Amino acid sequence: MKPLIEVQNLTKTYPMGTDEVLALRGVSFIVERGEFVALMGPSGSGKSTLMHLLGCLDRPTAGTYWLEGKAVSGLTRQEQAAVRNQQIGFVFQTFNLLPRLSALENVAMPLTYRGRVKQARRQAAEALARVGLADRLGHRPAELSGGQRQRVAMARALVTNPALILADEPTGNLDSKTGADIMTLLTALNREERTIILVTHDTAVASYARRVLQMQDGEFVSSI
Repeated sequence: MKPLIEVQNLTKTYPMGTDEVLALRGVSFIVERGEFVALMGPSGSGKSTLMHLLGCLDRPTAGTYWLEGKAVSGLTRQEQAAVRNQQIGFVFQTFNLLPRLSALENVAMPLTYRGRVKQARRQAAEALARVGLADRLGHRPAELSGGQRQRVAMARALVTNPALILADEPTGNLDSKTGADIMTLLTALNREERTIILVTHDTAVASYARRVLQMQDGEFVSSI
C-alpha cells in the first residue's frame, strides 16, 4: 500500500522586493496512513509554509507532493479546492468559525459545498456529538468557550471523513487544561487510524505525536 503522503524535494520561494526568500529548501519525507506527526521549529523555520503546501492552500515552487498516490502539487486552484474539501480536514489556532452561524451550521458547511444538503445537518450533529458538543448545536461561536470553539472546528474537520487532518497550533489560544483536553481528543482520533499532522511550538503538545520532525531554516534537522 502506498503511503498517504509522499513529498520529494519540495521547495518554496517568496518574492521580497527585488530578492527572494527561500522558505523551504527541498524537503522530502513520507507519512504513512494512521500516523500522528508533529512539525516543530522556531518562527521562520518553514513549518507553516509546509503546512500550507500539504493543505493545498499554496503550490510549491519546485518538487512534488503526492496525496493518496495522486500528484496534487501542480493542480489548478479549483482542483486544489476540491482536494481540500474531499480529502483534508483543517484545525486552526484561531478556529476560523463563521460568527453568524451556529455550531451545527459551521460544521455542516463543508458538506453543503459538496451539494450534500440533506445529509449535512445529520452528519454535522453526529460529528459534534463525537467531540462532546451534542448539547451545543444551536450555539454561535460567541456563545462558546475557546475550548468549545476548537471542538467545533475539530468536528468540522471530521465531518467529511478526510484522509488527512492538519492541525496548525490547535492549542495556541487555549489555557493548558483545555489544550490538554484538545490533544487528548486528537490522540483518540488518531487511535481510530486517522492521520494527523500537527504544527506546534510546544514540546508538551508535540509529545502527543508518534513522530516529531524538527525544522530550521526551511529544512528538517532531526526526526524523533
